[in-house]
Amino acid sequence: MSILRKLLFPFAILYGIIIRVRNYLYDEDVLKSSSYTIPVICVGNLSVGGTGKSPMIEYLLNLLVPHSKVATLSRGYGRTTKGFILLNGLENASEVGDEPLQFKTKFKDVLIAVDENRQHGIQVLKDENNAEVILLDDAFQHRKVKAGLNIVLTKFDSLYIDDLMLPAGDLREPIAGVERAQIIVVTKCPKLLSEQDAKKICEKLKLKNYQKLFFSYIDYSQMVISSSGSKSITSFEGTKITLVTGIANPKSLLHYLDEIDIKYDHLNYPDHHNFSKAELEQIAQATIIITTEKDYMRLKDKIVHPDLYYLPIKMKFISNTSEFDGMVKKFIE
Repeated sequence: MSILRKLLFPFAILYGIIIRVRNYLYDEDVLKSSSYTIPVICVGNLSVGGTGKSPMIEYLLNLLVPHSKVATLSRGYGRTTKGFILLNGLENASEVGDEPLQFKTKFKDVLIAVDENRQHGIQVLKDENNAEVILLDDAFQHRKVKAGLNIVLTKFDSLYIDDLMLPAGDLREPIAGVERAQIIVVTKCPKLLSEQDAKKICEKLKLKNYQKLFFSYIDYSQMVISSSGSKSITSFEGTKITLVTGIANPKSLLHYLDEIDIKYDHLNYPDHHNFSKAELEQIAQATIIITTEKDYMRLKDKIVHPDLYYLPIKMKFISNTSEFDGMVKKFIE
């Protein structure tokens, strides 16, 4: 632990007490939560930072859209607008947030909405848009809504069990909060995770009997995509590209590019970064730009560049895919 985090530890204890009291009041029904007559699935985490919520939402959309009228509801982090917006795909990232715009770009016929008031957003999607299933993106701490199925994500190299409360650590709430989840997914694992390592994590997390544990990894596409088409990422071998990231933790992406021997200069920005004019000018000077899909949503309307590409990703399970799919499908029946 850094010296700064040690100094902040007393504040973490105080914050933890406040959140414990808040959770207790919701658990005892002193503070009220809303339940719904349609299936509501929440994808969230205990910590701040990127655990892979967007790839999980996209996985669930691919799983459920063929069978039901599915909607997603996000807060729309960093947007300049307020209230409920049902995306039509013509918005820009500053209006609705980069992740909802990413969802709408890939799933054009799906109801993709943003609303900082999740209760109101669910009501509008259900009553005015006839949604049959609602996926809540990053709403695990939003206790005013009681989802029927909670999926909590935790990163392989940064498990919630090893973390501390904010501001000394990255936990949004005490570890006991994970007991509200029925499914826990360890994300961003090595693709060839050993059974021994998986067993160690399972023992470490000490899950309840009603909880199921799964392991997943990020599968990077072999193709990069631009506004004019796509090409193999290996076509850039021998050429130094400029990598632009504004995500919580680009470590796995850097590892992938190193693994396939792509040389790059890395321009690294904070998660959901709002690029300044000077930063956009610097990025635009690059010969070849590769970025994440989320960052592309924020860059594509601000930079006119013939070689601006994004690298798509998917979340895949290391094993027991059919068991996970079955649990989700059974819930919405």
